[in-house]
Amino acid sequence: MIEISDKRPETAILIGVFSLSIHRSRAEEHLDELALLTDTAGATVIRKILQQRDRPEVFSYIGKGKLQELKALVEETNADLVIVDDELTPTQARNIQKATETKVLDRPGLILDIFASRAKSAASRTQVEVAQLEYILPRLTRLWTHLSRQKGGVGTKGPGETQIETDRRLVGKRIAVLKDRLKTLGRQRETQRHGRGGFARVSLVGYTNAGKSSLMNALVNAGVFAEDRLFATLDATVRRFEVDGRTLLLSDTVGFIRKLPHGLVESFKSTLDEIRESDLLLHVVDVSSAHASDHIRVVRETLREIGAEETPEILVFNKVDRIDSADRLTAIRNDHPGCRFVSAMRGIGLDDLKGAVSERLSPDETTLTLRVDAAQGRSLARIHEWGRVEQTDYEEDIVRLRVNLPNRYLDRVNTLPGVLPA
Repeated sequence: MIEISDKRPETAILIGVFSLSIHRSRAEEHLDELALLTDTAGATVIRKILQQRDRPEVFSYIGKGKLQELKALVEETNADLVIVDDELTPTQARNIQKATETKVLDRPGLILDIFASRAKSAASRTQVEVAQLEYILPRLTRLWTHLSRQKGGVGTKGPGETQIETDRRLVGKRIAVLKDRLKTLGRQRETQRHGRGGFARVSLVGYTNAGKSSLMNALVNAGVFAEDRLFATLDATVRRFEVDGRTLLLSDTVGFIRKLPHGLVESFKSTLDEIRESDLLLHVVDVSSAHASDHIRVVRETLREIGAEETPEILVFNKVDRIDSADRLTAIRNDHPGCRFVSAMRGIGLDDLKGAVSERLSPDETTLTLRVDAAQGRSLARIHEWGRVEQTDYEEDIVRLRVNLPNRYLDRVNTLPGVLPA
């Protein structure tokens, strides 16, 4: 992982490969984003190298000639590390490192490094550690014997077992311990979500650095940390959000990015339950970015991966104060009917956005009066979880509830045990 020296930041050379089907400008955009990631991790980019090939070279990612060029550049600049804009196989990483005699990191490893430095809560630290260990496992080269001090004892090493087999087994055990811990933390979060009553849930999603945290601060004065860097926020934050006299729950979640390591998505799925269980997503897009369309695509692909692709969304184009062209805004509105334009930093368009949220949520509810057997505590809990209970009356062994219930729960509520005809 990247270590920041007391004397100077580490220096990095970035390399990428692109095929004939990808325009060079797109490959340059990807390297620009890799440069931002490198800066977030605390290193300084000194050179960028691109090579056009049908596909990455199997043994060294780039061709032999380009590898020699990279070696010479490392010697000339005294670079501390080489960062590759793709996931490397263990063989590719080993051969680049051998040729250049310097540290080599790929894009997933860099993202994991950033997540590790930004994780604050017990849940996010555990999630990141799981993803890191699963990333490292196939790349082990006698790195993790220190884990034997955490769990071990008599009988932990079989006869004839090699050191690398021991390391892999220790890492596997550590992953199992951490996953058990994540299950416990997941149950705790589920209990917290159930304890929030029947409030409708709205989640902010978007590409990293689109301004989600700034928008949350503008809407609810949440005091969420916001910085003009990638992955400034990892932990989900939930705050009450008042719209037209109605209380909602607004969640800010980790930003997405292209080529996000699959293991990281898997590890964070329990945190991303906030998104999956939302009634509405505010999909925040940096309207000033030249890659806004690509960012929208990446976010929607990630939402599909976590099972939230069917959740209703409002596209919220943030940083509108940076756009001078009315024609461009008109074109965006034509391409994305129902979208909203805001500036979280300058407070532009916030009332319009709140009105859109209220409009999207209100038609999805039906007000019901329900009679429930008082002994059916689980059914009562489900009704409070799914809907917004406005009035509760007790009649001997019956609880009468007046509840605003999202329409998608209408069929399910009638199948709950102890729900009686009103």
